[in-house]
Amino acid sequence: MTGKTGVRFEEAEKRKGVLLTSIAVSGAALGWLTRGSPTLMGAVALLTTYFMTGDRYQWIYIWKKTHYRDFLGLRVLLYTIFRIWLWERQGKTVVARWSDVAKMNPDKKAFIMDDRALTFREGDEFSNRISWYFKRQGYKPGEVIALFMETQPEYVFLWLGLAKIRVTTALINTNLRGAQLIHCLRIAGCKAVVFGDEMTAAIKEIQHEIPDIPLFQYNSPDRPSSPVLQDTAPLAAELREMSHEPVVDCGQAKPRDTLLYIYTSGTTGFPKAAIITNIRYLLIPLGVQRAAQLSTADIVYDPLPLHHTAGGVLGAGLAVVSGCTVVLRKKFSASNYWSDAAKYGCTATQYIGEICRYLLAVPPGPNDRAHKVNVIIGNGLRPQIWPEFVQRFGIKRVLEFYGATEGNSNLVNLDSKVGAIGFLSRIFSTIYPLTLVKCDEITGEILRDGNGRCITCGPHEPGLLLGKIDAKKAILTFAGYADKTASEKKMVRNVRAEGDCYFNTGDVLVMDHYGYFYFKDRTGDTFRWRGENVSTAEVEGVISTLIGLKDAVVYGVKIPHVEGKAGMAAIADPEKTLDLTSLAKGLRSSLPAYARPLFIRILPESPLTATFKLKKKELMEEGFNLENIKEPMYFLDQKTGEYVPLTQKLYDDIMQDVVRL
Repeated sequence: MTGKTGVRFEEAEKRKGVLLTSIAVSGAALGWLTRGSPTLMGAVALLTTYFMTGDRYQWIYIWKKTHYRDFLGLRVLLYTIFRIWLWERQGKTVVARWSDVAKMNPDKKAFIMDDRALTFREGDEFSNRISWYFKRQGYKPGEVIALFMETQPEYVFLWLGLAKIRVTTALINTNLRGAQLIHCLRIAGCKAVVFGDEMTAAIKEIQHEIPDIPLFQYNSPDRPSSPVLQDTAPLAAELREMSHEPVVDCGQAKPRDTLLYIYTSGTTGFPKAAIITNIRYLLIPLGVQRAAQLSTADIVYDPLPLHHTAGGVLGAGLAVVSGCTVVLRKKFSASNYWSDAAKYGCTATQYIGEICRYLLAVPPGPNDRAHKVNVIIGNGLRPQIWPEFVQRFGIKRVLEFYGATEGNSNLVNLDSKVGAIGFLSRIFSTIYPLTLVKCDEITGEILRDGNGRCITCGPHEPGLLLGKIDAKKAILTFAGYADKTASEKKMVRNVRAEGDCYFNTGDVLVMDHYGYFYFKDRTGDTFRWRGENVSTAEVEGVISTLIGLKDAVVYGVKIPHVEGKAGMAAIADPEKTLDLTSLAKGLRSSLPAYARPLFIRILPESPLTATFKLKKKELMEEGFNLENIKEPMYFLDQKTGEYVPLTQKLYDDIMQDVVRL
């Protein structure tokens, strides 16, 4: 909203008290619980507002724009909260919920990959064999076993079988090698490793470093004759001797017991082992299933790695918790995405990170709309390509969400608002207490007022997203990491009152007058140049659009004798087709001078993590030093406005302050 109406609305925001919110929440909740008309209940809340404030017209305008979204969101939130509360009261775990789901449609396919599938009955029987095998190996409740395997239909049932004997599984990223792999095994206290035969080389490389950890090799049914690594147990062969009946004497797990460790990939440092409890695993697919309006008849396409939350909890969880059929793919393929969706009759698909950009980069073909997909679910759809994406592929609904593996600050975009990662309505902000607080965008340091409390952001003010931690409410808990020190670093205390505690997402967001949130940047990714803050995410989006959706990573680099950091962009250009003249022209018309990268580095391959996030740490450390970098680099000539090769002489002139910036 702009103009005088927007100003009046902002003033009204400051005057609105808790009483109004409470009335709105009570009315909305009553309407939902009694299945009354959302419009009628909204009218009650509006009428109350009318008599409590003189700013009537702007409230009417906002209500007209958001009332349907808000009550839809309230129904999703209340349903999810109630169901999770009920399950926790009943002592429900993932194993117990799976048992219920498997009995609903035992002969229905649970997971499909290529030409192979497992039904709910077959998956349950396989998981029982896993239970018996590791029980006889002597593993006890509370111990941890690592699962190091590429995607296949048996993957989920391996860790589910361990959960049936109350053994926790650490889901190891299959891209890890050497020291990082050993770190992940040690930090979670793994007592054994189950690895797929396709990971034999990676295990062999570290085998001498982990002589105390037993190894179990699982040969996929696709490759039953693969040789077994020396000093390992042939798990697939030995499972055939196990009973498919359930183990009954292992005791009952609790909803808040640890089910899995999932490692946060991030873009810097060693991975951290995030704790996924039973109740959190139940919460994620339940909330998404309700928000996406999925039923057991839906078929979900999940091309994401199962060691990651999006693929292994949200995607696979729609089979485990909700009874959907889930189609898997070993590795994401942009060229096969829509043909797979059409082939298997998928009604919903997943995306994450840069996947949507890759799909747009594929030349148009007959499969672009030859599918039955009603909704796509994920996060990371850039606003610059959102309209083009939904138009080209005929997408009816985008369920963009925001969340972290370990966090309690989740948002969802229920009405496909372009660019929004979710919303928080005034009518349920007290039920789900998230807040944006002011921070130093460069360092991430939270700013506080004279009383030592965090300063709440107003509309369109960028701020750090925090979510209140309440151990009594499953939806607001923060289980943390295996490393308790790392857990403490994610907590912010005394945010609004003495002794309160919030989860720090580390993300800078912006909220508009209507309650929509938009991603701005990760704290620490923003840098300052020419007295202005530069958002790397914003510049990356612009560059990627200008260069035909190629990968681009933007970061700040330090230059001697110059205040702040200059922008640098590393661009993946394996085909060597990048037109720097066109790029420079596009940047001049799209970005202010301070946001245009001074340096360009050409990379031979995409700088991506396993979860399709752009890497930055190594690139930032290397900067633009010619001695350490062999790839071509270019510098934005200050006179011509064109990118020129970064020669040794030019580099020396920049370092010695001969070139004026």
